[in-house]
Amino acid sequence: MFLKTHCLPLFITLISLFSSCFCIYREDPFHIGFRQGHAYHRPRTYHPYFGTFGFSNQRNYYNPNSANLFNYNNEIWSRLDTARAPVTLKVDDFGALANGRDDSEAFKKAWKYACSSSQGAILVVPQNKIYRLKPIDFSGPCKSALVLKIYGTIEATVDHSDYKKNRRQWLYFDNVQNLRVEGEGVINGNGRTWWQKSCKINKALPCQEAPTAVTFNECINLRVAGLQIKNAQQMHLTFQKCVNVQAFNLYVTAPGNSPNTDGIHVTETQNININNCVISTGDDCISIVSGSKNVRATGITCGPGHGISIGSLGARNSAAYVSNVIVNKATLSGTANGVRIKTWQGGSGYAKNIKFQNIVMHNVSNPIIIDQNYCDRQKPCSKQVSAVQVSNVLYQNIRGTSASNVAMKFDCSRSFPCQGIFLQDVALRPQEEDIAEASCSNVRLSYIGNVSPPCSS
Repeated sequence: MFLKTHCLPLFITLISLFSSCFCIYREDPFHIGFRQGHAYHRPRTYHPYFGTFGFSNQRNYYNPNSANLFNYNNEIWSRLDTARAPVTLKVDDFGALANGRDDSEAFKKAWKYACSSSQGAILVVPQNKIYRLKPIDFSGPCKSALVLKIYGTIEATVDHSDYKKNRRQWLYFDNVQNLRVEGEGVINGNGRTWWQKSCKINKALPCQEAPTAVTFNECINLRVAGLQIKNAQQMHLTFQKCVNVQAFNLYVTAPGNSPNTDGIHVTETQNININNCVISTGDDCISIVSGSKNVRATGITCGPGHGISIGSLGARNSAAYVSNVIVNKATLSGTANGVRIKTWQGGSGYAKNIKFQNIVMHNVSNPIIIDQNYCDRQKPCSKQVSAVQVSNVLYQNIRGTSASNVAMKFDCSRSFPCQGIFLQDVALRPQEEDIAEASCSNVRLSYIGNVSPPCSS
């Protein structure tokens, strides 16, 4: 009787646990047996660190359970939606005229009033109107949650003297918690005059900074959704030192020849989910740089542009750290690069625990590339020994066409080889009738399933 009562349930529990562990084991591609490649002379086995994605404990930050990595505190928004009704305001109520003149002061007054509301506020930019703004700071902390609904168009002034105070920012959201910026409106950076004065367009001009169209700095529990952001002076949308971010259903556009117009730039930001975005610009569709951790980009349509990049990292002998990045379900068309990791010589730190999976390439010049010898200078960069360590990178189910003969390129450091680079079910063929190749230097590489083109010995 004792056996039936106590041991049988225990036995069933153990069987269930074993079954669940077995399923997880089978789903993790790093537990599959590898065919060792010949790009490095010594086969090695590396541990599957991808199951360890989680969050660091930071004081005053909400840290979702690591088992549900990108649950960005939707409970907060649910509670706010059912709380007492927030006050609804229009920027027009504070003197915004949308008559082609500067509406900056009206927007500042509207923000100050909304931010000071203890019951929460919804600030509306009405549709079918164009509001022209100089550089403006939307600063916190605010007394309660705030929603900025943009239905009309916000347009940047074109007088460069308006940006003398800070040439690097236009719309700047700083230190705000529980903020939503959403709507079906347009944010237009009017960047053409800035592009014409770029040293990348006119080599005779000195290189100078240009404003980022929209910056979120040190914001916590942030949602940005539904907007069209176009023709930024330089970068379009930057998340800087933010925690718990959702960015989805965004349409980011600029001409393919516009310089340094990254679509979405992530720096020193943790727990960010970028979902269902269409990005076509003159630089990286998404760029992820130092200090960023727990980044997921899903359902991204990219092109034209420079692809999806981690880096550049380690410039000017700096330390850089990026980890726990997943890029899933992306389509890249006509881009200069596909999925890229780029680091400067002389840097230190790491880029690790990275997955690129379920990606389609159409006529992409460098579909898969790791470049530890990145150099974005007119003069050649000097040779240096130290480098940012690149490790534990998975390329899984990546297919399509390459515009160049080299479909995969791993140009890694001799002193700090790329470690734990896994290719699973990769099929890249040339756009034309040429033969696609793989170029592999100083990389510890493993294959899973069918990989084409493979690295030569």
